[in-house]
Amino acid sequence: MSVTEIPLVRDSKLIKPIGPILPEVLSSEWTKLRTVRSTYWTLFSAAFVTIGLAVLVCAIVAAQYSTMSAKNRASFNPVTSSLAGGFLAQLCIAVLGVLVITNEYSSGMIRATFAAVPQRLTVLGAKAAVFATVTFVVMTSAAFIAFFAGQAILSSQGVGVSIGSPGALRTVVGTGMYVAVLGLLALSLGTIIRKTAGAITAVVGMIFILPALADLLPSSMNSVQKFLPSNAGQALLGTGGSSSTALAPWPGFAVFCLWAVIGLSIAGWTLVHRDA
Repeated sequence: MSVTEIPLVRDSKLIKPIGPILPEVLSSEWTKLRTVRSTYWTLFSAAFVTIGLAVLVCAIVAAQYSTMSAKNRASFNPVTSSLAGGFLAQLCIAVLGVLVITNEYSSGMIRATFAAVPQRLTVLGAKAAVFATVTFVVMTSAAFIAFFAGQAILSSQGVGVSIGSPGALRTVVGTGMYVAVLGLLALSLGTIIRKTAGAITAVVGMIFILPALADLLPSSMNSVQKFLPSNAGQALLGTGGSSSTALAPWPGFAVFCLWAVIGLSIAGWTLVHRDA
């Protein structure tokens, strides 16, 4: 039989698709995330401050509760007190969200990633999905531990509440949801800016400094403040401001998610239209 007479194999099962499929990209991003030391340290720090500050704040409140004024007792919220550590934890997660992408740019690994996976939007989507899932699981678990530890301490003064109390479960689970979406917003800024220091500065400015500056605006501009990223997102936790300046919990969280979607959309556009 001559070479020209050798039959061609046309079995479609033997023809592998061009480029990796999404599960393979997800597996790759999961491997990257869990093999970087900064991931463990940052997540540990976020969980530690969430639980540690819950114990510290609730212990201080329990020790001083008998001497608190009637006004302070009336305004005391045992749920938010046991989740006070979330304020610092969000900074840890924001930093990690930036590092998830900027570490690859600084090391040059991003070129190898895009060489293996030319579909850049698939890479960004996989990074976002893996990071958000891990962050949500870790921080929701930490929030539950912080809540139960804090309420156990507050119960010594008879002011502890159960997870079934109005707004308690929403606040605990919402802590994980808020921080996960914040991480995605940080990831989008890291993708757009590409430099670790610049992206972290942008996240800190957006989450911490911008709301403080907004407080300096005239009272007639209060309607603007509640749509800022952190104010909108924290409405889910009942810490987005007073009732007159804050959005309702779920609409506020929806606005916060919209900020993250816009950020990821811009990040995806820059990822496709700029060289690695």
